Amino acid sequence: MTGRRRKRRYLLLLCLSGFALFASLGTWQVERRAWKLDLIARVDARLNAAPVAPPARASKADEYRRVKVSGQFLHSKETLVDALTERGAGSWVMTPLQADDRVILVNRGFVPPDRRDPSTRQAGQVSGPVVVSGLLRLTEPGGRFLRPNVPAQDRWYSRDVEAIGRSRGVKASAPYFIDADASPNPGGFPIGGMTVVRFRNMHLAYALTWFALAAMCLAGAFLAKGGKWMPDEDSNLD
Repeated sequence: MTGRRRKRRYLLLLCLSGFALFASLGTWQVERRAWKLDLIARVDARLNAAPVAPPARASKADEYRRVKVSGQFLHSKETLVDALTERGAGSWVMTPLQADDRVILVNRGFVPPDRRDPSTRQAGQVSGPVVVSGLLRLTEPGGRFLRPNVPAQDRWYSRDVEAIGRSRGVKASAPYFIDADASPNPGGFPIGGMTVVRFRNMHLAYALTWFALAAMCLAGAFLAKGGKWMPDEDSNLD
């Protein structure tokens, strides 16, 4: 076998391997897009449904479901969790709600740095029975990337239901919390209703990119098989 034919076979194998890889990646992105569109549709249906009582347990199928529950806040056991929002940096006010026979952690909303101390928002520390409406959210264990929660120092970067409950001596009934809606609190703080429901969906663009690369590899395989770009046998380039 001449060196020219050997090169042609290597190029053909390389192009076919690239075609198989990129075509499979494009197909995977098409499948991911279908899954993402289905997820968006299901979440939209939950957001537009009438509120229901929080479940005893919760799964991915319950996230962003509208819920309503009555109880009494345990303000002495609130926890501040680091927050980055459209209003800037601040904290989420996470407060246990004693609801009949169970305790549910509630994200009452956002406060800026100068309102971290409960004494600066005393009007919002409502005592007595309350009704909380909002969205069910699943626990966020561990912390953020490169910023783990440090319960011993009361530094929280994610809404870890179990860890927060353990730190405050409260056992939450389920591994979820409620993001309170935009109903105003007395005094204006905390500010609720700031849940961001947005799903990045770039799968079509990714699929088209992978399929374009697959097409280029297929064209390269055709040219390698025909040897159109290869030098002639007498070109002395072997």
